[in-house]
Amino acid sequence: MTGATFVNLPVRDLDAAVAFFAALGFVPVPRPPGAPGAQLTFGATTHLVLHLPAAFTAFAGVDVCDTATAREVIVGLAVDRREQVDALVERAVDAGGSALGPGQDLGYLYMRGFRDPDGHQWSFLHPAG
Repeated sequence: MTGATFVNLPVRDLDAAVAFFAALGFVPVPRPPGAPGAQLTFGATTHLVLHLPAAFTAFAGVDVCDTATAREVIVGLAVDRREQVDALVERAVDAGGSALGPGQDLGYLYMRGFRDPDGHQWSFLHPAG
């Protein structure tokens, strides 16, 4: 087992979504012109696959949820240092996302959440220890 994770999400504007996640350090994988999706990587084993809504619906077999009223998932990504958590959320805000408040120190974990421009909820986290 390789342990790789693939997160698939629908987005309204593929190029804008790729630019947003690239601003956070995700690395885009080359794609053919006109492709209905894009892939980016974060670290060695996390892959983000973005789909235009019709392609996502065909792939998932269900309608895309309205992120203004529902959460289909909350994605948390671990980083190496605590200060990266706040720095990355600030980069998300600068790139068009919205912060979900200040960081939270839970003792065993420091985390801070944000929403991407399509309304998907994310958090960066740093485990204590």
